[in-house]
Amino acid sequence: MKLKNKFFVIFFLLIFTNTTASENFFDNAKNLYEKKDYEKSKFLFQRNLVFNPKDSKSYLYLAKIYEIEENEKETEKNLNSTLLLEPDNEEAMYMIIDIELKRSNFSKVKELQADFEKICTSLCEKITSINERLKNFDTSNES
Repeated sequence: MKLKNKFFVIFFLLIFTNTTASENFFDNAKNLYEKKDYEKSKFLFQRNLVFNPKDSKSYLYLAKIYEIEENEKETEKNLNSTLLLEPDNEEAMYMIIDIELKRSNFSKVKELQADFEKICTSLCEKITSINERLKNFDTSNES
């Protein structure tokens, strides 16, 4: 009986410690990101994902860091991971749309824009920006 109780207590403490550690990694990483210490924050976001591989916010912040570093492949990979875990993440969706606009992949942009319009709550003003950029491309193509 005592062995069962000890095992239960140890198991509970391990789970609680892991949860606290991963939250601490994320919070520390976010603070470093806000201080523009991208290398250290990137390391901590990656470490957080080891403990919590379904943390869409860590993937989003990694995408932002890779965007600053101009690493489009890693940016897109992390944005796709964010959207896989959280399909209604407006910021990730807008960042993907921006990448596709830069690539001139306008059919994909229109498809993503339709999805974006369905989910937007706080970034809806970006729809106008997307439409403007699409319109500018259409008028420059006609010239």
